[in-house]
Amino acid sequence: MRPAIVLAAGAGRKFWPYNEVRNKCAFPIANEPLVARIVRQVRTAGFAPIVVVVGHQERSIRAALRTVGGSDLIFARQPASAPGTAAALAAGIEALGGLQEATGILAVYGDCVVRQSDLAATWQAVQQGASAAALVAPLHGDRPQDWIVCRLRTRSAGAVLQDIEGHGRDGTHRFAGVFALALPALPYLNAAPGVMTHVPVGGMPPVESELTDVLATMQDDGIEVAGVEAAHPCVDLDKPWHILQANRAVLQEKAAALTECQIAPTARIDDGAEISGPVLVEDGAIIGKRVILEGPAWVGAGARVVNGAIVRQGTFIGARSRVSDYCLVGEGCTIGNECIVGHGAEFDGVMLDRAYIYHYSEIAGVLGMAVDIGAATVCGTLRFDDADTIHRIAGRRELPGEGANATYFGDYSRTGVNVITQPGVKIGAYSCVGPGIVLYADVPSRKLLLLKQETIARDWGPERYGW
Repeated sequence: MRPAIVLAAGAGRKFWPYNEVRNKCAFPIANEPLVARIVRQVRTAGFAPIVVVVGHQERSIRAALRTVGGSDLIFARQPASAPGTAAALAAGIEALGGLQEATGILAVYGDCVVRQSDLAATWQAVQQGASAAALVAPLHGDRPQDWIVCRLRTRSAGAVLQDIEGHGRDGTHRFAGVFALALPALPYLNAAPGVMTHVPVGGMPPVESELTDVLATMQDDGIEVAGVEAAHPCVDLDKPWHILQANRAVLQEKAAALTECQIAPTARIDDGAEISGPVLVEDGAIIGKRVILEGPAWVGAGARVVNGAIVRQGTFIGARSRVSDYCLVGEGCTIGNECIVGHGAEFDGVMLDRAYIYHYSEIAGVLGMAVDIGAATVCGTLRFDDADTIHRIAGRRELPGEGANATYFGDYSRTGVNVITQPGVKIGAYSCVGPGIVLYADVPSRKLLLLKQETIARDWGPERYGW
């Protein structure tokens, strides 16, 4: 038995405005929910059974796994009275009912983008004798205060972790969401305190049991924990701008696998289309006249890319979407299923299912589910001081490494005509921004903003022209 446990129970409070209608582990990257991607990866790697630990927005996780379910899939609920990743893992182990035949346990956070080879390397470290192992990624310029961090010490027998600390001031690597535990390590998991103890002075951790704190306690007792440095990009979907990073990482992986054109028999490509590079075009899709399509690119079943649309390289277009009428889709974008990018619109970013952009809109950022963009809505992306926008996440000032000046439209939000968003604005779920508004600040969820206009009425007529 090679059990894997996927942790998908957290509330994802820092992921606003995309945490209101789903668990963030159910958020789609390249049109596949993250938790479904992880289940597919661990299953392909030979792990079974697979326990998915649920809690907040449980129904969204179950819906996301509808197409990948199987007899090897088990759901376990994390008790609300025991928050934190260590408690979630303990709930998953309990659901297994016994580990007599297991050589260890693989644990994966359900909100992370990792490569399957990195996942397998973490498991292999335990199979080679380590008591525990964790996948870690270099900070690459991120502040250590924004992550649970560690240092990586290289030895001839393999790297080990040291100086594990929650949101500390030092550290060279962050945890990437993949862990492997040998069975002798489980008593440490069961003895995890309800708060992370390995924090800097004044660190103020929440009252949650943290899996990385279990590893730090093992180190305190002289038990080495293997550190596996990720060989590929890893993204933890923690805040809205991480959507753009995750999208890029997944599309890069897909592009490496797309080495030649793959055209379904029922797809139609007009002779007047200009296609360069490898493309994958699924059943019933249409590539029409005057289209420019730069590969690598993916066009889903029944999608229509027609009438002069320009699609830059690395773009993923979902099933039954329409991209048409001289619109421009930027490099490395994802367009969801049943979306419309229409007449003269420009788009750069990630768009979820059934979002619409029309008539000369210029959108840069993330559009949630079924977002309706009014004509000529424009996203500002460049500040007069040429700086990046500082965001507030749960009251804390944060400077994203990427996507700081993008606009983030929450699920089911709408804009009227001629709306302008300033760089870095976030619009809450179920909110509307009325026509003609220049938006300078975040809009809370479930709000309607209307412009109050003052007018002046004067007498006017032929006499003003000398009659």
